[in-house]
Amino acid sequence: MSNFYTDNPSLKHYLHHPLMKRIVELKERNFADKDAFDDAPQNYDDAMDNYEKVLEIVGEICGDTISQNAEEVDKEGPTVANGRVTYAAGTERNLEAVRKAGLMGMSMPRRFGGLNFPIVPYIMAADIVSRADASFENLWGLQDCAETLYEFGNDDQRQRYIPRVCEGETMSMDLTEPDAGSDLQSVMLKASYDEQESCWRLNGVKRFITNGDSDIHLVLARSEDGTKDGRGLSMFIYDKKNGGVNVRRIENKMGIKGSPTCELVFKNAKAELCGDRKLGLIKYVMALMNGARLGIMAQAVGLSEAAYREGYTYATERKQFGKTIIEFPAVFEMVAIIRAKADASRAMLYETARFVDIYKALEDISRERKLTPEERTEMKKYSKLADAFTPLGKGMTTEYANQNTYDAIQIHGGSGFMKDYTCERLYRDARITNIYEGTTQLQVVAAIRHVTTGTYLNQIRDEYDKIEYKPELQALQSRLQTMTTNYEQVVNLVSETKDNEYIEFHARRLVEAAAHCVMGYLLLRDANEDDSFRHSVEVYVNYGEAEIDKILVFISNFKQEKLESYKQ
Repeated sequence: MSNFYTDNPSLKHYLHHPLMKRIVELKERNFADKDAFDDAPQNYDDAMDNYEKVLEIVGEICGDTISQNAEEVDKEGPTVANGRVTYAAGTERNLEAVRKAGLMGMSMPRRFGGLNFPIVPYIMAADIVSRADASFENLWGLQDCAETLYEFGNDDQRQRYIPRVCEGETMSMDLTEPDAGSDLQSVMLKASYDEQESCWRLNGVKRFITNGDSDIHLVLARSEDGTKDGRGLSMFIYDKKNGGVNVRRIENKMGIKGSPTCELVFKNAKAELCGDRKLGLIKYVMALMNGARLGIMAQAVGLSEAAYREGYTYATERKQFGKTIIEFPAVFEMVAIIRAKADASRAMLYETARFVDIYKALEDISRERKLTPEERTEMKKYSKLADAFTPLGKGMTTEYANQNTYDAIQIHGGSGFMKDYTCERLYRDARITNIYEGTTQLQVVAAIRHVTTGTYLNQIRDEYDKIEYKPELQALQSRLQTMTTNYEQVVNLVSETKDNEYIEFHARRLVEAAAHCVMGYLLLRDANEDDSFRHSVEVYVNYGEAEIDKILVFISNFKQEKLESYKQ
């Protein structure tokens, strides 16, 4: 069987990015664990070798087990009886494989039983798992909830819960309700303090909860009587061992069928406060969602990779009119664009992950000691970049996953519409990625301020465009410079109106234009270091150039009074 890590050389390219030295230095605290734990690295090279070995294990499990079970899991799905969920048989085998390999709690500190991995190799594992089966990533990837316990729980909670996650117990984040989807300020699940038992009690209903019958839940609930906004919400930990929560139903979904999406009924469920009261939404859920969005980016990238491989393989094997269909321009263009979008998505994913890695590591260090002025400046820089790139990346990579899986079916023709082919499942699985953990429209709302304040433009001009590119790539750099100038022009055209509604109307176009410039430069940088990216950057610049030209023409010809014609 194929190893999903070693068969994709681009992963090693991103793992060995120059910023990894700083990331590893921060994460390992200058290798302070080397004498306390047998598996702790002695130095940078040792750490990188460790990441490689673990990712090879992930790749082997994905190639030999998870991908092989994916079709069966999609057909069988989970079931619910007497308030409890039973996973599909293939899902159970997948969980057993990752537990035996010690792949739970990957980013948690060694003292809790984790591997102390930085975000980059952890997200890389998520990318690989998603290529094998996006629905299983929804179960395995929720170990990331342990990060919230680590950041905001107290020492006792960390000691009690995080080792359980590292040993293989599952987690969920119970946020949405029947009347509170994207608008989490409307959450009404009631949290009441039980004076007699010295604990909190939860009552109400949660809906659309991924892996809702997990072992350990993070629950957003209303702790403050008489409140109706986010200031009355707190975060709670619910342990399934204590009882009080039942699964009413599993949603009958279009895709990611191996992942149980549950409606939960809380009846006087015993829980404990995580962090401080009233900060559940304002602070903790925002941090939780940002981590989840990075995970969905990885899921989208894995799906795009799978779509490319399915489309390419079929196009090189299927013959029509005496030749393979990849020889027809209409088909080889689709294959090339899928590859370029997949590579651009992956470049964006790991750039974002590196930004998050550095600021998160420094934030963690700040809980142990006072940061130096230089470290505070560094944390501020990367926190801002992570804040800007997370919504930009989540929005674009998930839209590309939908486009790529759509085109993979088109390459297959009528066969792609049949469940006999993997691309049909990929298409259904991809559809949710630009909806959950914040729709693309919400990502645009988060990203537009970084458009109007110049975060993306500054990063392009101060960092990406200042790289010394190889002579053979300088023509592409020049085209990207023109794309960036056009992007700046459309931003100015819209911003100078000072009309908030008009700016919001064009926000999606402005954010997409920013993404085309950023992703084009990221691929150019990759091609500067590794010639295997040359084809993708050429295709992507052609694509992005045309898209920005369309945006420029549309906005240049769009008068403010036309806005009324769109209102119903």
